[in-house]
Amino acid sequence: MRRLTIPGGRSLMWRQVRRQAAGADVIVLEQALHNLEAYPILLRQLVGRATGRGPEVAFWGHGRTYTKPPSRLETSVKSTLTRRGAWFFAYTEGGAAHVAAGGFPSERITVVRNSTDTTALAATRDRAGHPGTAEYAEGALLRKRYGLAAGRTALFLGGLDAPKRIPFVLEAAGRIADALPGFRLLIAGDGADRKLVDDAASRPGSPVVPMGRATGPLVALLGSVSDVMLMPGRVGLCAVDSFALRTPIITTDWPWHAPEFEYLTNGRNAVITPDDPSAYAVTVTALLQDAERLASLRASCREDAERYTVEGMAERFCDGLLRLIGKPPEPVGQPYA
Repeated sequence: MRRLTIPGGRSLMWRQVRRQAAGADVIVLEQALHNLEAYPILLRQLVGRATGRGPEVAFWGHGRTYTKPPSRLETSVKSTLTRRGAWFFAYTEGGAAHVAAGGFPSERITVVRNSTDTTALAATRDRAGHPGTAEYAEGALLRKRYGLAAGRTALFLGGLDAPKRIPFVLEAAGRIADALPGFRLLIAGDGADRKLVDDAASRPGSPVVPMGRATGPLVALLGSVSDVMLMPGRVGLCAVDSFALRTPIITTDWPWHAPEFEYLTNGRNAVITPDDPSAYAVTVTALLQDAERLASLRASCREDAERYTVEGMAERFCDGLLRLIGKPPEPVGQPYA
């Protein structure tokens, strides 16, 4: 792969895929303007349709720009490029609706429900909830070591960087601790804002507990000892993690969430507050003291963990491919299937 940086700091990429794509019936491309290999491949599709020889091109992507404000030119060019495809694989229903609104046939859109493999995570989390298991014992040790109490523990899980809005997280944690003695915030992650977390944790009486970068079984254990997940910044695939952990996300109506934010339903499997640290802290404080509401949110998380799986995503992707190549030929597809 070759990368070229152009004025303005943007990068263009050229992947050497000509040989691999030469005999393909279908080529699936990322929906991105910076991928230069897309343009000759689309030209091959155009020529192939005229001659009866050549690949069908499908796009895979968000459907629209979620995490930053796009320019009008960027939006227009991306929409024009997308309409040249024969099929579109959208992460979410919202992305699919945006592509369809731009003129792409809805019967040629498949929603894959973007996810990650959370099978092991969910299984470990479930074992941690059963007395007598090793995972339950490890959870008990975590509670003892860090002074964690039920109804007083929150988890942050993700990169410690600007999109996650670490200053907001820390301010809200301080406000919650002032209102709720014994509150602790476990921060699992690493990144450019790690120093902000460490500095906050070093202050006397701080509720912040840095856990460093966590993966696999440790993530499951942290979820098992936490009541909620505090994510006021960008919500993406952490939504899927929250379902697997049965640890509902508390987030904000910040406008730059990733596509998977659409998986959250306020008051059902998550809570979405106004984008203000004070309002956020008040909401979290009240929720932590409402055992019945927490139990309801957790039950919905458990239910939705079955809806967003990597196995389901793969199945929907394969279904879209089969429909694209004409198996079955009728109907071509189901709107946003």
